[in-house]
Amino acid sequence: MVERDTRIEADRVIVGDCIEVMAAWPEESVDMVFADPPYNLQLDGELLRPNNTRVDGVGEAWDRFDDFAAYDHFTREWLTAARRLLKPDGTLWVIGSYHNIFRIGVILQDLGYWILNDVIWRKTNPMPNFRGRRFTNAHETLIWCARDKDARHRFNYQAMKNLNDDLQMRSDWLLPLCTGAERLKVNGRKAHSTQKPEALLHRVILSSTSVGDLVLDPFFGSGTTGAVARKLGRHYVGIERDPAYARLAEQRIASIPDTGERDLLATPGKRDEPRIPFGRVVEQGLLRPGDVLYDQRRRYAARVAADGSIATGDFRGSIHQVGARVQNAPACNGWQFWWTDDSGGRPVPIDVFRQKLRAEVH
Repeated sequence: MVERDTRIEADRVIVGDCIEVMAAWPEESVDMVFADPPYNLQLDGELLRPNNTRVDGVGEAWDRFDDFAAYDHFTREWLTAARRLLKPDGTLWVIGSYHNIFRIGVILQDLGYWILNDVIWRKTNPMPNFRGRRFTNAHETLIWCARDKDARHRFNYQAMKNLNDDLQMRSDWLLPLCTGAERLKVNGRKAHSTQKPEALLHRVILSSTSVGDLVLDPFFGSGTTGAVARKLGRHYVGIERDPAYARLAEQRIASIPDTGERDLLATPGKRDEPRIPFGRVVEQGLLRPGDVLYDQRRRYAARVAADGSIATGDFRGSIHQVGARVQNAPACNGWQFWWTDDSGGRPVPIDVFRQKLRAEVH
């Protein structure tokens, strides 16, 4: 029987088997899991470039399994352990190639995870296909999932939109491989064969966590997850079975200064804003009973009631219900639909009153 710790000590790298380590931790204790598990490349011999140099990551011991059944068993074990550790609103990201990501996807669904997106990381500078027998493998796939179907997962939609020049972030990400000064090296050689670019983890962590959240990476490798988590004001815990990689990751993260501008790291969303009922606007005298509301094109009109409802014709209800009714629509955001005239006679959306009251709450 595994003796369990009462809490997870954050901001450290643990050397060991991820399944055994995770089994000792309390359930519902991490906010997000990012996993870059072994690929199970299943290649015989070495893969050589035309200049006869060896392609890294093909023959590594950590990527060798007896067969698909052994790989599936390993995958089921670590995904089960990770799901137990996720908080109810937490999410898991896993990245892989065509060798393993489809097997992982099936097991995720079998275990009860709820897939939210698959994201394609399209590489701007992929390795050419030197054998000339296939298309150039220019992407990897990330699967993002909630702990279960009913989980209310966190998604920092506005942060992703801001990151994408005020356009909704798509599920295909064009990013370069890890190269240049970011690529860790030891004695002039790559320190880790599959080091991921920080830009990729920046999107993952920023999209799904809040400042102060705990991010778990059970295959820590060179520590990219921890490095980005630290830069974004999140906590991390990494598990790595190779002591050399663990030391490399610790040194890398230790060189990153603590970020003091916590307010600039926050990614507030609509769920974080205080709820302001329309009745509060009336109570505070920002709108008075009898005031007229209209849509931006002035096709419809309604009058404000003392109890925070509005009325038009023979129908009375909330700003949302009446907005939907006059448009014969299934739903309506009344804060955005209804307008009124300010003290200077200029048209303004009634949402300005909600924002004013929210500012006073903060």
